[in-house]
Amino acid sequence: MRRISRKIRKITAEILDLPQDVVFDLPRMTLIGNRQLYIENHRGVLHFSEDKLRLALSKGELEVNGKELVIRAIWTEEVFIEGQIAHIQIYD
Repeated sequence: MRRISRKIRKITAEILDLPQDVVFDLPRMTLIGNRQLYIENHRGVLHFSEDKLRLALSKGELEVNGKELVIRAIWTEEVFIEGQIAHIQIYD
């Protein structure tokens, strides 16, 4: 059933020309150099320190490692981070 639902969403996205991150509820990340990171479609902050940020996703977690990390803005499903970003990892 899960596979069929995924295929239907994929076909619908293609027919309606919708971005797949919206259809599949995936995070959208915009990285500017290694200094700024904008993340959409998160489900909340799990951990934050000056060297690590962990966000809950609809399926899994996102971890950002770096130095001097600062949350510049945070909204319901969006977060804007600045600092020296060294590593980004998604865990299922």
